[in-house]
Amino acid sequence: MVNKILFWSGFGLAVRFWQLGIEMRPFFQRENWLIYPIYGGLGASFGYWLQGVDDRQMRYLGDARQRLIEKRKRRAEREGQNLGSDFQKHQAGAHASVEERGAAA
Repeated sequence: MVNKILFWSGFGLAVRFWQLGIEMRPFFQRENWLIYPIYGGLGASFGYWLQGVDDRQMRYLGDARQRLIEKRKRRAEREGQNLGSDFQKHQAGAHASVEERGAAA
C-alpha cells in the first residue's frame, strides 16, 4: 500500500516539475514553496484511493471465485456418476462430446 502512495506522490511532484518546465519557469522559488506539498499530497491521496479500489476489486474477484468453485462442487455432487466416458474425462476441453471422440479417432 505504501509503495502506491509513494509512487503517486512522486508522480504528483513530477507533474508539477513538468508544468514548470513547459512554462519555462524556475523550479524553486521562495514564494512558490507551498505548492510542492500540495501536488505531492494530491498524488498521495490519489494513490490511497487507487489502493482502496484495488483492494475492493480483489475482494470481489475472490468472492466470485469462491462462489464459482462452490457452484461447480454442488453441480458435480448433483450429477454424481454421470461424468462421461474415460475418453471424455481426459479431453483437454471442458465440453468433450461423442462427436469429438469420433472425429479424434
